Amino acid sequence: MSIRTGSDRHGMAGFTLIELMIVVAIVAILVGIALPSYQRSVQKGLRSDAKAGLLDAANRQESLTLDRNTYTTDMTVLGFAADPMITEEGHYSVAAAACDGGVIATCYKLTATPVPSSPQAKDLRCTSFVLESSGAKSATGTTADECW
Repeated sequence: MSIRTGSDRHGMAGFTLIELMIVVAIVAILVGIALPSYQRSVQKGLRSDAKAGLLDAANRQESLTLDRNTYTTDMTVLGFAADPMITEEGHYSVAAAACDGGVIATCYKLTATPVPSSPQAKDLRCTSFVLESSGAKSATGTTADECW
């Protein structure tokens, strides 16, 4: 039976500092590329919260006008807990106003804006969404044409 000592090993085990630094650099580059892309993808997905909130409020506005022959700027009249209404996932607030050049009795304009504590507040591509009683949809942001 022979006992091996550290001096007669045939190779070294482990990583050198340079190898470790190369791996760290590669991981940093991958994270630097992937993270912004992932954040944009998440923001794009969360925009559906604004659209769903606007459509819900629009449906309630139409129901109200059938019952009372008028629209409203007060979201609590539509059955929401607060005015402005906070969307189901909590990323947007939705407020109602009379449409441009009109009165609330005949037309409305719903606007969804990001809640400041939401990651959507950093979404510069689509900063707000607008839905009007005429069916017109618009948005603001650097890529407003692609928001809806």
